[in-house]
Amino acid sequence: MNDTCKRLLLLLIPLFLLAGCRVSYQFNGASIDYSRTRTISFRDFTNNAPLVYPQLAPMFNESLKDLFSRQTKLSQVRENGDVSFEGEITGYDITPMSIGDDAIAAETRLTITVNVRYRNKAQPDKDFERKFSAFRNFSNTRTLTQVQAEVSQEIVDELVETIFNQTMADW
Repeated sequence: MNDTCKRLLLLLIPLFLLAGCRVSYQFNGASIDYSRTRTISFRDFTNNAPLVYPQLAPMFNESLKDLFSRQTKLSQVRENGDVSFEGEITGYDITPMSIGDDAIAAETRLTITVNVRYRNKAQPDKDFERKFSAFRNFSNTRTLTQVQAEVSQEIVDELVETIFNQTMADW
């Protein structure tokens, strides 16, 4: 056997060995047994907060569905999914934070709270009802009306990510 054949053989053997192996990485943190869990259902979260921002409920509902659609292979069904979510937005609170020299708030905090009921048919011990909150501070140089859409979306994104991690990741 000449040197060229030996080199070719040395290159092909590892390729054949690797062809029989399957490596799977998940960078989203999800740990779902797709043989037991195939579907997901969402009931729209209603906005029951005392202070109502009308765009908040649709923003939250779409963000929640979108994240699960992007990060999992679960099929969305109208009801009775293998895992299901429902709940309500219970808080949309504006709080003055640090006070400046002129006794006027230098910063304002917007806090959003959602109550989530999660059900998992394959693992009922994972079911829960829990409140999730997140907030952002913004400067008094801008009004709530000026920052509301942007800040609310940032908070919703954080809430949805937290909910995803609490339900789909084994952390």
